[in-house]
Amino acid sequence: MYETAIETTPGFRLDDGDPRFTLRSASATSAAVVVDGRGRFELTRQGDGDVWSAVTPGVQVGDTYHLLVDGPSGPRHEFDPTRPLLDPYARGIVATTPDGDGPETSDGQDGAQGDGETDGPDTEPARPRWTSVVVDGGFDWGGVGKPAVPLDRVVVYEANVRTLTAANPAVPEDLRGTYAGVAHESTIAHLRRIGVTTLELLPVQAFDTERWLREAGRENAWGYNTLGFFAPHTGHASAAARAAGADGVLREFKGMVRLLHEAGIQVVLDVVYNHTAEEGLGGPTSSLRGIDGAARYRWSDADTYYDTTGCGNTLDTSVEATADLVVDSLRYWAREVQVDGFRFDLMASLARDADHAFDPAHPLLDRIRSHPDLQDTLVIAEPWDVGPDGWRTGSFGARTLEWNDGFRNTVRKFWLEDIADERRRGAPDTGIGALAGALTGSSGLFGTERGPLSGVNFVTAHDGFTLHDLVSYDGKHNEANGEDNRDGSNDNRSFNHGVEGHTTDRGVRAARGRSMRNLMATVLLSAGVPMITAGDERSRTQHGNNNAYVVSDDLTPVDWSDDEDAESMTEAVATLTRLRAAHPALRPSRFGVPGQTTPSASRMTWYGPDGGPMTAEGWDQPIHRALQYFVESTPEHEPYDRVLVVVHGSGRTRDLVLPTREDVFAYRLAWSSEKHRDHDRHRPAGTVFTAYGPGIHVFDVV
Repeated sequence: MYETAIETTPGFRLDDGDPRFTLRSASATSAAVVVDGRGRFELTRQGDGDVWSAVTPGVQVGDTYHLLVDGPSGPRHEFDPTRPLLDPYARGIVATTPDGDGPETSDGQDGAQGDGETDGPDTEPARPRWTSVVVDGGFDWGGVGKPAVPLDRVVVYEANVRTLTAANPAVPEDLRGTYAGVAHESTIAHLRRIGVTTLELLPVQAFDTERWLREAGRENAWGYNTLGFFAPHTGHASAAARAAGADGVLREFKGMVRLLHEAGIQVVLDVVYNHTAEEGLGGPTSSLRGIDGAARYRWSDADTYYDTTGCGNTLDTSVEATADLVVDSLRYWAREVQVDGFRFDLMASLARDADHAFDPAHPLLDRIRSHPDLQDTLVIAEPWDVGPDGWRTGSFGARTLEWNDGFRNTVRKFWLEDIADERRRGAPDTGIGALAGALTGSSGLFGTERGPLSGVNFVTAHDGFTLHDLVSYDGKHNEANGEDNRDGSNDNRSFNHGVEGHTTDRGVRAARGRSMRNLMATVLLSAGVPMITAGDERSRTQHGNNNAYVVSDDLTPVDWSDDEDAESMTEAVATLTRLRAAHPALRPSRFGVPGQTTPSASRMTWYGPDGGPMTAEGWDQPIHRALQYFVESTPEHEPYDRVLVVVHGSGRTRDLVLPTREDVFAYRLAWSSEKHRDHDRHRPAGTVFTAYGPGIHVFDVV
């Protein structure tokens, strides 16, 4: 097994004597780097290992180049000494014109995979191909460092670079849908208003559209199809940055990071190291497959790819060179581009051993968590893949946050499925106990050693319904994807509140708005790290599409128009994040231990609707769907704090008696998911509070 990255990082090095290029391939028999305008440089194998290198005199920043690699033939090899390949360590990747005359200055989005294929005179026009670029990488950070955001104060906002600002009139038209648009003052002002501390961007490493989608005239808009692990995606840069070449794109990206950091906002990248854009066997050979495919991908005994991603291939991280590629890429983005963390797509695939079995102690996981260059980064796992034994939520150990899909499912069921059942059948089939576990940090999943901040709490993400659509559609409507509505999940746990899709019915719209506030409040008031999906605070809709990765920008962007409902939801989110920040009791760092006082944990007392202690019947019976959650902090870094959260999970009106305690004089309603509640007056302990429907109510304690 492997322990540390190789001494000489692959790719071009221009800062240490003569320019030098390094490549890793265990199977190759010869290799060369061809630099446009400089010539061909033959690489020499260093000893008996997999490192190839050559001095490359005259190579400069801005030069474009490709690799030519030869090797043995066989079912696991795709060597072709005439096929131009991308450098896996390229810091810049751009599309060239069809005849290869130079960098293309359009969006670079629709480049081919670099397989060297051209079209004959009687076929459709040749598509551009990708090429690697030598970049400078120098940037004036102006003394701006990474924001130091305590983990208990993190509020994650998951966004696509394009759709976040594509329809925002406050952003100059030429910057909409770009890195510069994300960094625009209006975007940053909005993020600060709603309490976002951490912007998580869908993939921004260079990516490509899958061949079958391109042939159907469609585009991969999300980016989960990585072309290169070091270069920022050209198609997300402004026209001016693209015209300046790969260095211009990188400068715009770094400028975005700097401006977000100046505003105190962290930048986390959604990274896809589990597979590449080379797809399945017979797919486009752009880089690793033509360099050392036998070693870099997982294989079955039948000489077919062992695919745990559903994307055609899976990188084999039990191989030293592949694991080094992942770690070197992370170090590059963390050190030289100054990003604050990473969300790992299908991270279970990265933790499979040489026999393809999931290993929670996988050496790559340990390196990611322990490498000195990554100690100040957030590590967030999507803790599953589609392979055998692939659902691994709770398995990733120290220093790793995990998307908590159990939280998502529990919260959706409680506020949507159960309320729908109550309407249709008179009663739901579950009580309130499961929701209480979600509110308090899913201790059964993460355990005392890891604590509640190991879980990322969410009810929506890029993949699935938006918050608005979750309360507006009973079923998916993915016809626009061109797959006859077969794609996307059928397990949505959604509720349309009586009408499928758009409606002008004021009663239905009001009920949907309350459900949206209930869902969002549960995310932001629960122990754990909350995540908001971009546009949910603006009631963004995808018109029922729950798999909008190929849908055009006119359907999916955040809607920035002047809309009363969107503004109301935005203000609700802003208020909830302020409440979360003001109440350390709602954001414990540790789980409490019975009989002990645990610093930075929270003491919880549960009351039933009558103001008395919660009973077993109250937890379990579907008819009893109300609880009062009195929570106190155990101070370590902040003053003592306490708050009362009241949850009513029924459409029926119910009187609740606010708890009587010796240490409480009164309660003041700080926020309610019911509109037009009286938030100012004090309510003495022991008095009645009437809940008029499903809702969450937060009380300051006097």
